[in-house]
Amino acid sequence: MILVTGANGFVGHKILEMRKDAIASPSLRGGTQEDIKRMIDASDADVIIHTAAISDIGTCQADPQASYFANVQIPVYLAKASKDRKLICFSSDQVYSGCDEEGPYSEDTVKPGNIYAEHKLEMEQRVLDILPNAVMLRAEWMYDYYLQRSNYFMSIIDAKESVSFSSRQYRGVTYLKEVAENMEKVTALPGGAYNFGSETTKSMYEITREFIELLGKKLKVEDTQARHNLWMNCDKARKYGVEFSDVTDGLAKCAKDYKMTQGCFMKNN
Repeated sequence: MILVTGANGFVGHKILEMRKDAIASPSLRGGTQEDIKRMIDASDADVIIHTAAISDIGTCQADPQASYFANVQIPVYLAKASKDRKLICFSSDQVYSGCDEEGPYSEDTVKPGNIYAEHKLEMEQRVLDILPNAVMLRAEWMYDYYLQRSNYFMSIIDAKESVSFSSRQYRGVTYLKEVAENMEKVTALPGGAYNFGSETTKSMYEITREFIELLGKKLKVEDTQARHNLWMNCDKARKYGVEFSDVTDGLAKCAKDYKMTQGCFMKNN
């Protein structure tokens, strides 16, 4: 049995949708160590996938205390309560946001560039100290056809005249369906931190131009100032069978799944 936290969130809802052996945890907001231990014990789950977080960078900058509780303290409570269970925590590619190197980044090169990233990196380190068999997934910007949360895919679908991306910024973006499909293999990973998502050698400007052409949309792509690179080398997870489409192929797959090519925007049921 798999227990999923953040079940109403972007990642959690997809895992629950695709995994018949998954159940949703109650909200962890304001939870104590005792509350979380009781919840885990009552679930009889042997795997816990922790997706709940405050992931908005601006919100974390504005309220570091709330960010710390959600992004560090709650995962620490989960680690202490998990004992012999497999704990999988979603971390973030933002742990590379302050790196001086151009990338792509491997797991041993980290430098947070904001409060959210600092808290995610501390979470990884503290959870692994408590539970060395835990798995930390440094996830990329994920997308899906999902109306309740802004993401890369929807920003292109909904755009009317133009979008802006840099020809000098490189980062991965990942189809959420492939995240959920990989979770079975993730449960078998040895403990540690793993880069997790689609890889690319193309800039966000190139990726976006190709995606717009695939969709058949008349949309201008403006080249903006370079932002920090957030692309990753995912060889470590791949050695254990965790595979993703590359960024361009993943976007094509998502568009096909929802019949969104050449202006035909109808979900494929």
